[in-house]
Amino acid sequence: MSTESATGLTHGAAGAGDARITVAVITRDRPASLLRTLDALAALPERPPVIVVDNSRDDSTRRAVRTHPAVTRLLRPAANTGALGRNLAVRHARTPYVAFCDDDSWWEPGSLGRAADLLDGHPRLGLLAARTLVGDEAADDPLNAVLAESPLPSEPDLPGRPVLGFLGCASVVRREAFLDAGGFHPLLFFGGEETLLAYDLAAAGWGVVYEPALRARHLPETDGRTGRPFLVRRNHVLTICLRRPWPVVLRAGTDLAAAAAAGRPGARRAVKETLLRLPATLARRHILPPHVEHAARLLDRQAAGRP
Repeated sequence: MSTESATGLTHGAAGAGDARITVAVITRDRPASLLRTLDALAALPERPPVIVVDNSRDDSTRRAVRTHPAVTRLLRPAANTGALGRNLAVRHARTPYVAFCDDDSWWEPGSLGRAADLLDGHPRLGLLAARTLVGDEAADDPLNAVLAESPLPSEPDLPGRPVLGFLGCASVVRREAFLDAGGFHPLLFFGGEETLLAYDLAAAGWGVVYEPALRARHLPETDGRTGRPFLVRRNHVLTICLRRPWPVVLRAGTDLAAAAAAGRPGARRAVKETLLRLPATLARRHILPPHVEHAARLLDRQAAGRP
């Protein structure tokens, strides 16, 4: 299904705000959680327009949020679009920058304005990864430390720490860069989809950085959804197949096969689903330019605990 085939509602935002940035929220069957997110976004000093992409199976979310003052546009694709709902929202945005949320995350006051300032001041900057604070206690997400310790060297025309990864619900993109890189890839759908976009942004010449002064809150829902371990494993291998050299692909495939043989959660299903998508993956394969592959190898060594 094309992500352009969506129906929706449009109404004006409540009051003038920062005209530079839109917030895109993807949601599925969590109206109560979504309302909490929208309330937090409505209270921001930036008062951003908010586009909600509703992947829900019924009409409950639309009924719950259709008159919420934060919502500028509500889009309802014909089927669940997963992470591709963000692509749909970016295409409908009319601001130069777009911040992403899920229905269980939101932004702290001032962060969106700071993000827009950084993007204004650094024309090659394509994506900002924020510091993610989890739960009511606002604990650091473990990814924060990984991003902060990125071995990639600083670049004089970029702020923050260069990275090739981020958390989708805690990131801000330059709309032009996002569309130039093709957005989130349709083969991945959801689960660990961020690395491929970071690769593609860097390959297109855009900067991807971690900036801890930007803060996003994440209050994960425990609603019984299953399948994420399988999706993350599958998408890790598909990402490598799409962009990395064959020796790296072989190593990733071997690791997944070993995990399946050991009975690791989701690994056997990930093997099956990876093989089903392999023809389409190989048809879309193009490896990273040398400088991005070098950066990816540095990060591989960091992940493996090697100097």
